[in-house]
Amino acid sequence: MSIAVAAAAVASAVVIPASPATADATPHYYVALGDSLSVGYMPGSGDTNQGYSDDLYQSLLAKDPSLQLVKLGCSGETTTTMINGGKCTSRYPLGTSQLAVAEQFLRAHPGQVTHLTLDIGANDVDGCAFGGSIDALCVAQGTTTIATNLDKILDGLTAADARLPLSAGMTYNDPFLASWLTGLQGQLVAAASVSLLLAINSVESLEYVAHGFKVADVAATFHTLDFVTQPTVAHYGSLPRNVADICQFTFMCSQLNIHPTVAGYQLIANTFAAKFGA
Repeated sequence: MSIAVAAAAVASAVVIPASPATADATPHYYVALGDSLSVGYMPGSGDTNQGYSDDLYQSLLAKDPSLQLVKLGCSGETTTTMINGGKCTSRYPLGTSQLAVAEQFLRAHPGQVTHLTLDIGANDVDGCAFGGSIDALCVAQGTTTIATNLDKILDGLTAADARLPLSAGMTYNDPFLASWLTGLQGQLVAAASVSLLLAINSVESLEYVAHGFKVADVAATFHTLDFVTQPTVAHYGSLPRNVADICQFTFMCSQLNIHPTVAGYQLIANTFAAKFGA
């Protein structure tokens, strides 16, 4: 893919420039890659400028006024479509993919990409939950696909810039903990969902570390393993801490939508920021 094609792709994505006062400085870039979380998707609004990458960018900008945010993510992206394209055809010209555009951007700006974040894999297994149950075999197959594809994605990104920017990938929280609200059967489903998510997060974390990435442990931030602590949540009463976090910081309990609220995205941003010293 030519640099011209890559430039067109970035132009069609969201690029937030630094302030005019720093226009003469050598620009640096924070590249945000991934699925709908990376572009701040919210129900009823679509992609927004209130996602975790936007929040993280503000923290990083305070230390580097020359920094520009390049959002290349795609709502609904799987690990397969990130490699092969086909999901966000309007964002990646000439049938290219998010990975190809990201690799070209890294090659075209050697040493200028100072930060890179990635969240990918949730959509590989999202279809495994239906009708108040989770298909464990579907999750296992999806996890295998994630492991294979994430290795290829990270190989491509690290090869594209020998001076690897400060990079981090995230673990996922567990929106299906909301099943807890439906009664005993739902509580069994919630417990099972955590076990399955741990397997996915473990596979992803191992890949990230093996490729020199830091791991932003969003699962820990959302207290995914804590079924014990009993905070009180408006409209829901006393809940286990992990369920309470899903109800407070995502739209899952109120709208059956897995995406974070504004406050939830800020929590994710804070988790990444801690890894970047921001």
